[in-house]
Amino acid sequence: MPAQPLARPTPPSVIVVILNTNRREDTLACLASLARSTYAAQQILVVDNASSDGSLEAIHIAFPAVHTLALVENRGYAGNNNAGIAWALEHGADWVLILNEDTVVGPDCVANLVEAAEGNPQIGMVGPTVYHFDEPTVIQSAGGRLSRNWLPLHRGQNQSDSGQFAIPAAVEWLSGCALMVRRALVEQVGRFDERYFIYWEEVDWCLRATRMGWRLLHVPQAHLWHKGVQRHYRPGPGVTYYSTRNRLLLLSKHHAPLAIQLAAAGALLGTLASWTLKPKWRAMRPHRDAMLRGLLDFARHRWGMRAL
Repeated sequence: MPAQPLARPTPPSVIVVILNTNRREDTLACLASLARSTYAAQQILVVDNASSDGSLEAIHIAFPAVHTLALVENRGYAGNNNAGIAWALEHGADWVLILNEDTVVGPDCVANLVEAAEGNPQIGMVGPTVYHFDEPTVIQSAGGRLSRNWLPLHRGQNQSDSGQFAIPAAVEWLSGCALMVRRALVEQVGRFDERYFIYWEEVDWCLRATRMGWRLLHVPQAHLWHKGVQRHYRPGPGVTYYSTRNRLLLLSKHHAPLAIQLAAAGALLGTLASWTLKPKWRAMRPHRDAMLRGLLDFARHRWGMRAL
């Protein structure tokens, strides 16, 4: 009797979760890049936050195989992604790839992420090299590390890619614009902490995962281009508010050494004083007010979306 051919193992199922809020053209461009993906076991879910620009209609016409989930409440980056992650797990995802709508994915990006992670069950999160969209060979993030004062820093930020990150490497955190997460990690660690609403939530998630024994990996062979956070990006007061409040939340939640928490509070108070007293910083008054609000809301335990 002739030998039967060995059955090929089923490739892991990847469900890509993309948030969209009135970013129709960016989302369509992201979906077009995913349509060129070499990884076959891939499904896509667009989580739409009450868009009024015809996003859902355009997606259904251009990409009828893409799933959509219409939200009735804006729970921010953290909560909206949590809704997408829950949907992905319910539909059998082995891996969930959280992706910003303003990204363009290389054809072999998903395949390279899966290949790098599947050989080691301790690897729970993987991320690609993220490049600036307007400077395609300049790195935005090659994974991240925490400074001595627990500030999240991007490896290789604004460096030209000359092969300095040639092999997959363990990192302390990964950029939330493109973060692939193993199902078992979500089931053990949980999803995003929705108190953050937006900013610092991926750092918190990564810290929770590593403290439960999971490894995080930057995969340089996986490439992605991000339109946001350009080299000369200047955040608005809203970013100042959430960054202030959420940084303090992370330090408190993860029991950072008291010296680091006091140093962070001292630096914030010093900045507030400078933006208040020095005439040259008059233009920073809206940021000053946002920072003060962030400090007060942290002290009062006011989380989630806040009207500024």
